[in-house]
Amino acid sequence: MDSATTLSGEHAEDILHQLHCWIEAGTPCALVIVTSTEGGAVLAPGAMFAVSDQASLGYISGGCIDADAAVQARAALTDGQARALRYGAGSPFVDLPLPCGGAIEVLIVPAPAADVIARAHARLKDRARIDLILSPSGALKIRSKETRADKRDFVFSYTPKLKMRIAGRGAAALALAKICEAAGYETRLQLVDEDDLEAVHQAGFQTIETLTVPRIGAEAIDDPWTAFVLLFHDRDWETPLLQQALAGPAFYIGAVGSKRTHAIRCESLRAAGLNEDAIARVRGPIGLVGSLRDASMLAISVLAEIIEAFPGKASSRRRRTAFLLLAAGASSRFEDGDKLLAAIDGHAVLARAAAQTVDDEMVSKYAVISPAHPGRSDLLEAAGWQLGVNERAHVGQSTSLIAGMEAIAAEQDVDQVIILLGDMPFVPTAHLSTMMQRAEAASITAIMSDADGVLSPPALFKREHFDALLELSGDTGAKSVFLQLGSGAETLPLRPSEAVDIDHVQDITALEEVTHA
Repeated sequence: MDSATTLSGEHAEDILHQLHCWIEAGTPCALVIVTSTEGGAVLAPGAMFAVSDQASLGYISGGCIDADAAVQARAALTDGQARALRYGAGSPFVDLPLPCGGAIEVLIVPAPAADVIARAHARLKDRARIDLILSPSGALKIRSKETRADKRDFVFSYTPKLKMRIAGRGAAALALAKICEAAGYETRLQLVDEDDLEAVHQAGFQTIETLTVPRIGAEAIDDPWTAFVLLFHDRDWETPLLQQALAGPAFYIGAVGSKRTHAIRCESLRAAGLNEDAIARVRGPIGLVGSLRDASMLAISVLAEIIEAFPGKASSRRRRTAFLLLAAGASSRFEDGDKLLAAIDGHAVLARAAAQTVDDEMVSKYAVISPAHPGRSDLLEAAGWQLGVNERAHVGQSTSLIAGMEAIAAEQDVDQVIILLGDMPFVPTAHLSTMMQRAEAASITAIMSDADGVLSPPALFKREHFDALLELSGDTGAKSVFLQLGSGAETLPLRPSEAVDIDHVQDITALEEVTHA
């Protein structure tokens, strides 16, 4: 057994933080990463284990091989050589069989690059995904547009930790918060009752908000790895709080109550103007086990349901997304020049549309313009878009879509495309982030935006639909492909004010009124 001190921790953010601290303190340390598994391994490829000369953090098995991996890592610190090891079936370590009968392969990286560890930790702490590239020699890099993986490299994706936002009152809210804190999840409590506030202060919670009016800015609080749980039995609070949560990208939105209570809640949301797709995002009754009344058991049941839905359980290989911005339209109905260069509050329509993308190293951006509007190219290049020119833009929208898809389909590592229109300036980044997060489910192959029953871009299609997009003709767009799909296609709500496109000068005036409202 390893006689060194063993610390607790399992998330990549924790491992990277500990490595960063050891490196800053001048403590020799090594990173152990699971590169492949066979059979019933405890952890998936990408699992991390940090080892110094005195301590270790994390684990790569159920205790079967962690001690030996730590010994091997310390030996690597001594000679400075990376080590590729196999445990279990087919391993030379015959005295370390795995009870499951499978196998685990690991790569030990002595003295991992300090700048890579620091940047990787900072990104996860800042609630951004990262992809790490690990070469067989032990070189570690962060994947980016400029840094691609070779065929022999390992690529692992890491998401931020689960984050909880709990709004409510009573014992259930406190019980859920306690369990989440104990599990190491960042937990934000939003309470209304003085007794509840006093109880959570005494329990040592740091992130507490007193709700004084039933409206909050969920868009600025939640991210795609946030679960929002509503523990109210008060419709004056729950309807506006749910409206706000639904406007954000939280992967889980749930509200306590019986089936009858949830049906009434849904009617209130309909009366408030929400469409059926939005209402369907609200889970209720919540929890894997129904009809629980004990606060602690309810909390465990709810947390289990949240963990089951958490997108951080996705495959270690993250999908690469190409954004395709169609900006080759003729502006024939616009009464005053080029509509995409017309200004809304001092910013060109196209500049606004081009800025609404996801800042992610796994995203590439490709725009299609026509030779008839050279002014658009400078704007798009300045915003970081690769450009393609469609000489046949006058024939119909499909020609621009095909021109863009030909370039994107040629990039073999692109797994999916999100199609945007240059004359839709107010699509929020959160909508695109949510679309990408939903697409992590293998069962979903296409997603289209739904603005009160009207289907429109942004639209996401996985590679299996690229050929269908390339076969379009005339003035047809991606919607015609989407409508032919059955299972695997879903819609994502988009507010009508965010889905407005620019056709006429009066549209500019209307949108400026929205921005000033």
